[in-house]
Amino acid sequence: MKITILGAGVIGVTSAYYLAKAGHEVTVIDRQPAPALETSFANAGEISPGYASPWAAPGIPMKALKWLFMQHSPLILRPQVDLAMLSWLLAMLANCTSARYAVNKSRMVRLAEYSRDCLIDLRAQTGIHYDERSKGTLQLFRKQAQLDGITKDIEVLRKDGVPFEVLDPTGCIAAEPGLAQVRHLVAGGLRLPHDETGDCFKFTNELAKLAESLGVKFHFNVTIRRFKHAGNHISAVETSEGDIAGDRFILALGSYSPLLAKPLGLDIPVYPVKGYSITVPIVDADRAPVSTIMDETYKIAITRLGDRIRVGGMAEISGFSKDLPAARRKTLEQSVGSLFPGAGDLATATFWSGLRPMTPDSTPIIGATRYDNLYLNTGHGTLGWTMACGSARVVADLIDGRKPDIETADLNLSRYG
Repeated sequence: MKITILGAGVIGVTSAYYLAKAGHEVTVIDRQPAPALETSFANAGEISPGYASPWAAPGIPMKALKWLFMQHSPLILRPQVDLAMLSWLLAMLANCTSARYAVNKSRMVRLAEYSRDCLIDLRAQTGIHYDERSKGTLQLFRKQAQLDGITKDIEVLRKDGVPFEVLDPTGCIAAEPGLAQVRHLVAGGLRLPHDETGDCFKFTNELAKLAESLGVKFHFNVTIRRFKHAGNHISAVETSEGDIAGDRFILALGSYSPLLAKPLGLDIPVYPVKGYSITVPIVDADRAPVSTIMDETYKIAITRLGDRIRVGGMAEISGFSKDLPAARRKTLEQSVGSLFPGAGDLATATFWSGLRPMTPDSTPIIGATRYDNLYLNTGHGTLGWTMACGSARVVADLIDGRKPDIETADLNLSRYG
C-alpha cells in the first residue's frame, strides 16, 4: 500500500520506518527542512516508561494554584480568549480523580513499556546510535513529604511488573555520585533501573536515513493545507507541492493535528503545552549526572547526553507561543545548578522551547478514525520519545490488519466519545 504520513518528528519517522519494514511504499511530508526540528529537537532525553504518569491527578488543582505563585514554578498559565484552551483545561480537571488517574497511568505505562522493548529490538537490529545510555532514572525528592506521597505510583508499578527501588540519600548518591556534594538537598528517591536515555533528535535523523534506505520518500519544506475526501474516504493531501495521494494516511503533526482534522469534523482533544530546555556543555564529568534525574520539586528532568547535560521541563499553557522568556531559563539553571554545581557551563548553554501535544488524560491518541483510511498517531505530550517506537508498531500493525502485541482499544479517538 501507499502510506502518506504527515509529520517528520520522532512519531512520524518511526511510523515510516516500521511501515517500510512491513513492505509499504511510504511518503512523509513536513514543513521543516529536515526531520525532528520541532518538539523532537531538544526534549529532556529520558526514556522512562515507569514515570509515564498523567498530569491530571488527585490534588493537582490545589497544587496548580500554589505553583502559579512560585518564583520557579513548574506550571505557567497565560490566560487568553481561546475556547480550545478552556475546553482542554476543563477536560483535564475532570480526569483529576483517583479512579481516572489509575486507569490513565496503567495504559500509559503499558504503551511506554512496550515502546521501550521495541526500541531495544530496533537498536539490536540496526545498530543505531544516539548518545544512548541504559542506566536507569532517579526521581529525586528534596522533601520527605514528596517521598511519602509515592504510594499510588508504587502500587501501579507493582501491578504492571515494573522494577523499582526506593532509595535513601545514600542510595541516591550511589546511583548518581554527582549528588554527593549536595547530600543535604536529598531526602530520598524512586529509581527505575531499566529506564534509558538518548538524544531524540539524533535518533530521529539516524532512523530517517535507515527509512530512506528502505525506500521512504521525505518531502521537506512543504506546507500541508488540507485533506481532500469524498464521504468517509481520504483521497489526497493538498500541499504547496500539489496533491499527494495515498491508500492510507497517518496524521502525526503533534500539537497541529487538531487544526488539520477539524475541517473533517474530527475533534481531536490535543492542546499545545509548552516546555523548555537548556543544553549544557559538561566541564567536569565527575560532577555531572550519569543518567536521568527527575527533580520532583521543579518537575525538571536532568539528563546526561554524551558530553552534554539536557535540562528540560515546565508546563506553560500559552497557545502556540514559542518565545523564550529569561525567567524560564533561570528555573532550568536553578534545578541543575543546585543539584550538580560545577558540572556544566551554564553561561554557554543553548535555550529552546517546544510545544508538547497533550491530551486531557495524558494518553496519546493512536488508531483508526471514522474515515476508513485515516489513522492518528498524536497527542503524546511529554512522552513522544518514550512512546515513539511502540506507537509506530501499533499503527503499523493496525494498518496491516494484525493484532497488536498490546491492548490498543483504549488508545484511539473513540474513548472521547
